[in-house]
Amino acid sequence: MTFYPLNFSTWDKKENLALKKVIKSNFFTMGSKVKEFEKKFANYLGRKYAVMTNSGSSANLISIASFFFKNKKLKYKDEVIVPAIGWSTTYSPLQQYGLKIKIVDVNLTDLNINFELLKKAITKKTKMIVVVNILGVPCELDKIRKLCKKKNIILFEDNCESLGSEINKKKTGTFGDISTHSFFYSHHISTMEGGMALTDDFETYCILKSIRAHGWARDLPKSKKNLEIDEKKRNLYKFLYPGYNVRPGELNAAVGLEQLKKLKYLERQRITNWELFYKLFKNSKLFHIQETSCKNSSFAFTLILKKSNVKLKEKIFKILKENKIEYRMITGGCITKHPYINHFDYEIFKSLPNANKAHKDGFFVGNAGIDLTKQIKKLHNLLENIR
Repeated sequence: MTFYPLNFSTWDKKENLALKKVIKSNFFTMGSKVKEFEKKFANYLGRKYAVMTNSGSSANLISIASFFFKNKKLKYKDEVIVPAIGWSTTYSPLQQYGLKIKIVDVNLTDLNINFELLKKAITKKTKMIVVVNILGVPCELDKIRKLCKKKNIILFEDNCESLGSEINKKKTGTFGDISTHSFFYSHHISTMEGGMALTDDFETYCILKSIRAHGWARDLPKSKKNLEIDEKKRNLYKFLYPGYNVRPGELNAAVGLEQLKKLKYLERQRITNWELFYKLFKNSKLFHIQETSCKNSSFAFTLILKKSNVKLKEKIFKILKENKIEYRMITGGCITKHPYINHFDYEIFKSLPNANKAHKDGFFVGNAGIDLTKQIKKLHNLLENIR
């Protein structure tokens, strides 16, 4: 049995009962439970509209697609600035829609995009900035939001790892023109598989809903505000956009509704675990850890060797395995270190020393919405006594 796994279940009998009720209803495809979960999740974040999908990756996909259809805000070959560290499907839709990415380094302190470098990387060609709040730690969203408004640049916010984090009491996931979330097993709440795209713009909301399901008009709301659609177009098989089928099911949403009731408790426990981890490791002679002054609904705990040492890293990993402590690469590591970068039209802005170091010398262990005092203390004792 694993002493300290990367993932912990947040389910109990309430989720199982919710599943049984859907099974008993014999209605499984997207329906009333999805609509209810969308509404309650949007309310939790304080956003106007939410569109649930079958994964956070799909939420990213339809979000990027929507910018091509709303007044053609994005076009083929447009320049997009991205952080050097993120998950693969944060970047994949950018390649799939023919965008050129400019990769900017991260801070070593919080692993988020470096704001000063970001400002310098912007040109007249820059049409969108992609930000990723890494592992619960917010990037400088308030500053980036102001910058994007000033320069009329789209802000896309991937908040899949940071549900519940805040900057000055404003939740992450509320700064982007569109923000996305993931409900995969290891995330703050889990719907088996699932994701959500949120926006405050009605037209964007309509486009997202259409693209999610085939590109048809069937699921659009009755209001025609900001959307050129008449009742003749609102039939069962009128296709408005080249879409996908990335709909969630009623089982996913029913579980999500139960998970949402627990979210505040789960966040508090993650924060409590983070506070203990930070207290123990903040003065570490061996490791850099993430630091932030913001509310951090920590997804995981990162550790980066201050001095590169292959033998020491191998020794650390051996000790972790022997003590049944799971670990893995920090998020998806540095994007340029994976073969799939060769499929992108990209450039690196200046250089990526911090992202490269995190990729080479870093790893993370898990956090969860349960008390991890024993696990964190043992981890600290093991790592700080390495010679």
